[in-house]
Amino acid sequence: MLTISNSVTIDEWEVELSAIRSQGAGGQNVNKVASAIHLRFDINRSKLPDFYKERLLALKDSRITKEGVLVIKAQSHRTQELNREDALKRLKDLILSATKVNKARRATKPSRNSQRKRMDKKTKHGQTKALRGNIKLELK
Repeated sequence: MLTISNSVTIDEWEVELSAIRSQGAGGQNVNKVASAIHLRFDINRSKLPDFYKERLLALKDSRITKEGVLVIKAQSHRTQELNREDALKRLKDLILSATKVNKARRATKPSRNSQRKRMDKKTKHGQTKALRGNIKLELK
């Protein structure tokens, strides 16, 4: 059982874990050992509250299929147990991040003093650049 919050948990039957072979270099051992974990979580079939389901399905994430199945592949560790823990942690983090409600941003105007400082800085920078120009000598 995976605990998301005090009132929300995911049962073991909701998460399908399967061991697969990891990608990449690894020598002779990589072809014998299935240490990567393929996690599948059907959002629509789960017991998650409707708010969680709606937020997850609204995500523009390539790991969520059109049918509403979340697929996570964990292969960063050498052992199957660590990859399993990593996949479950990533599932929990994704669910928590999807349900986080961001504070609405209020548009503000720059203060009069900050506008004046900005213009003074621009004027000073322009004067500095003007001093770098060629010096014309007048001969009499």
